[in-house]
Amino acid sequence: MPPKSKAAAAAAAASAAQPVAVEDLFAALHRHIEAGEFPQAVKVADQVLAVAPGDEDAVRCKVVAHIKSDATEKALAAIRAAERLPIDLSYYKAYCFYRQNKLQEALELLRGQEETSAVLQLESQIYYRLGRMNDCMNSYEKLQKFKVESMDLKINIIAALVAAGRASEVQATMKAQKVDLTTRALRDARSFELAYNSACSLIENKKYSEAKEQLDLAKRIGKEELMGEDYGDDEIEYELAPVSAQLAYVQQLQGQTQEAMETYTKMTSQNLADPSSLAVATTNLISLKGTKDAADSLRKLGRLIEKSTAPNKLQLIESLEFKLSPRQKEALYSAHVLLLLHANRIDQAHELVSGLLGMFQDSTFPVLLQAAVHVREKKIQKAEEILSRYAEKHPENSKGVLLALAQIAASANHLQIAADSLSKITDIQHMPATVATLVALKERLGDSNGASSVLDSAIQWWKNSMTEDSKLDVFMREAATFKLNHGHDEAACQLYEELVKSFGSAEALAGLVATSARTNLEKAEQYEKKLKPLPGLKGIDVESLEKTSGARPFEVPKPMNEDVTDEVKKQKAKKRKRKPRYPKGFDPANPGPPPDPERWLPKRERSSYRPKRKDKRAQVRGAQGAVTRDKHDTSATSSANASSSSKANQATKAATAASDQPKGSNKSRKKKSRS
Repeated sequence: MPPKSKAAAAAAAASAAQPVAVEDLFAALHRHIEAGEFPQAVKVADQVLAVAPGDEDAVRCKVVAHIKSDATEKALAAIRAAERLPIDLSYYKAYCFYRQNKLQEALELLRGQEETSAVLQLESQIYYRLGRMNDCMNSYEKLQKFKVESMDLKINIIAALVAAGRASEVQATMKAQKVDLTTRALRDARSFELAYNSACSLIENKKYSEAKEQLDLAKRIGKEELMGEDYGDDEIEYELAPVSAQLAYVQQLQGQTQEAMETYTKMTSQNLADPSSLAVATTNLISLKGTKDAADSLRKLGRLIEKSTAPNKLQLIESLEFKLSPRQKEALYSAHVLLLLHANRIDQAHELVSGLLGMFQDSTFPVLLQAAVHVREKKIQKAEEILSRYAEKHPENSKGVLLALAQIAASANHLQIAADSLSKITDIQHMPATVATLVALKERLGDSNGASSVLDSAIQWWKNSMTEDSKLDVFMREAATFKLNHGHDEAACQLYEELVKSFGSAEALAGLVATSARTNLEKAEQYEKKLKPLPGLKGIDVESLEKTSGARPFEVPKPMNEDVTDEVKKQKAKKRKRKPRYPKGFDPANPGPPPDPERWLPKRERSSYRPKRKDKRAQVRGAQGAVTRDKHDTSATSSANASSSSKANQATKAATAASDQPKGSNKSRKKKSRS
């Protein structure tokens, strides 16, 4: 390449020295931001600041470009560099802290800010992350005056209402914002997030069929949208994992456990889900499996929980810590503790519960889990002390704790503690199950007056209540029966009389007659006349009936038809004869020998049974500790003795024969020996 001429070099140096106009730089900055080219926008913003140091618009553009590029640390560095300038960047700093999950610091920065729509939206999101749903809804309610028309905002409002336990208000709130949540309208809106959140509100209201319909719609709309953006099948499944998990949960609630388990298993095994959906699917799958294969379930949950360096502090893995709601975290940790108890890992369960007590100080579930661990260790008294202490300190949030205390105490036969615990739950004192349990406990304690007062209080509550489904007649009838059984005839008679006047029950009228016959005979006769006569009781002599030992059931004779002829009566009187049924191949003419009458008895129970004789030859009689001989050894010994005895006999015979022969002289014997 030939070298440049001196003139060209001088022109280039002059052009480089000439500053670029700020207007041109801002035009380029705007162009990069509109195109979504945020790294280039940062470079142009630096050029603007080099020309015009401290320009507020350039600083803001640089910070926002860093945030849009997910470079929150660089954005915070730019904010710190501009602290000396008279520019308020606290909102952007709060947003960076929110993105870094420093929620409390972000909330502190927003407290002094003017309540604009952007500040309120960020504040509501922070409250949602912190689980403070009532504060979140207050921020959303303040947003209504700005009339922000944003679909994302409406989706977030539904999610916040559901999380705050106010799902019943979703329809009215969306109607006020002119949002139609019918299936047809959701199909026209083409927003699967809106359909999904609407289905969540229906689940909270226990409308499972409608929720399933909207979840199917959300899945179908989501697939169409993502396919239009050229997403692959695995990517579509990953993006729609929350919908799939919620659909499986609805199937689980409807009793379709097999289908739900298949969906959960597919999500956990193929790992085609975001971390929060994967955690939800894992927890729900464990709840379906129960204690079956607890070791595998513990391994799956162990992947979601991270050990913290701080003592007695727990945390989920980084991708889950700020994405799961407090309710979802409670379910996950509870499943882990219960599995540890079933696996008999008591020490690990104690360690986990200690961490939960510090993390969820405003919740009751760590206290319930702590009591469960002590119950598993058979330390019933310790569990009762923990629950009683919590109920005394937090009376406004102790309903579940008191119920657990009553159950534990009743199981341990601590009846007084169980009765006192149930008596402290004021909002369920009138319910049939509570009244029946309290009456049974006080009866077992021998406090019949206390049981009677429980029934009287329930009757008084139902008298004052304005509900359509009144249980007053049931309680009055049970109370009358109870008082009658415990000798309070007058009180029972008053209750029966009130039942007759209020409800006109025939059963109550009969009870009134029977009860007043003990206290007021005239009243009994008066009400006895109102009883309807029973059919078939005419012509009965009451005096003779009283003399008998007892009443027998009276059968009403069936009316005879006078038109029935004598021939028909004779035909009915004849009994139908049936031919006997014989076994296959049996000839009744040649029946053969009769079968053995003992053929169905076991052999040892038959008269012909003779037990086998034991071999007594193997028995050895002698002193204690004598060595017993084996059967084969005994037979071998006997055969050896027989052979030795036969040889002895032969020798004896030979000796006898020799003695019978004539003896020769000594000389002849000597000669024979010499020869």
